[in-house]
Amino acid sequence: MFNQKRSKLVKNIPLMYLKTILTFIICFALSNTFDNQAFAQEYKIKTIVIDAGHGGKDGATHGVYSKEKDVALKTALNLGKALQDSIKDIRIVYTRETDIFIPLYERINIANNAKADLFISIHLNDMPVRVSRVVDYYKKVKGRSVPVYRSIVAKSTSTKGTETFVSGTRRLGEQDDVIKRENAAMFLEDNYQKNYEGFIANTPENDIMLSLMKQTNRDRSLKFASLLQQEYVAAGRINRGVQEKSLAVLARAAMPAVLTEIGFVSNPEEEDYMNSPEGQKEIVDGIIKAIKNYKRIAETSF
Repeated sequence: MFNQKRSKLVKNIPLMYLKTILTFIICFALSNTFDNQAFAQEYKIKTIVIDAGHGGKDGATHGVYSKEKDVALKTALNLGKALQDSIKDIRIVYTRETDIFIPLYERINIANNAKADLFISIHLNDMPVRVSRVVDYYKKVKGRSVPVYRSIVAKSTSTKGTETFVSGTRRLGEQDDVIKRENAAMFLEDNYQKNYEGFIANTPENDIMLSLMKQTNRDRSLKFASLLQQEYVAAGRINRGVQEKSLAVLARAAMPAVLTEIGFVSNPEEEDYMNSPEGQKEIVDGIIKAIKNYKRIAETSF
């Protein structure tokens, strides 16, 4: 009887998917109701989770003399300390405080379990590798001279600026170089196929689940990301914008969440800036200003 009454819109969707879809729609509607009630009852930002990108065995990206994982950790710790000094009664949770490997899914689990009000993942950018081939030497093959090529690997040292990402819906095969690099950490995990089954698999129910989770906090994430970029620009940095991308570390966030690239470690000038005390202070001060602006808006307008 049910099959005969199914509309044209859903007639090609298997029944098991329909049940899944209906379940998510109901949960989404309820979560929106409770979410709006919570915001109406004097919502306060009390807990912020700071995630230092990469770490441990996930730490290949580097500049001339420093590694992304080390500068990201230094920035995260400086930010946390400055936040506690700057905002009264704020709780800071770190995903890592030393050079250790933390799986991507566990980073956002830390935030979800802490009932965080904001998640900030700190990273350093790297210009995609360019590979060119040159003739290294010639060798004789059956009386003919055959060129032997050598590959030259180089990075752009002039690309610079900041950009901030929020969770998007593009699948794994549709990602650009930056996102592939940030998601690569999942493949260092022993059980990555199980840990990221819903993120990697392109199935209707997984797409719906991830879409609903993201949509709840999309506007808030975009707002905070924009405020971050504004502060970078105010400090004279190049604005590479706010983008929505399919990032594993943000996929299951139950709060507004961003991944911010504070500069290019492949650019010697920016590498020096991000490693210097002056650069660190400017970056941290800018993030704190963005957090304060977001906190003011979130607690009065949302």
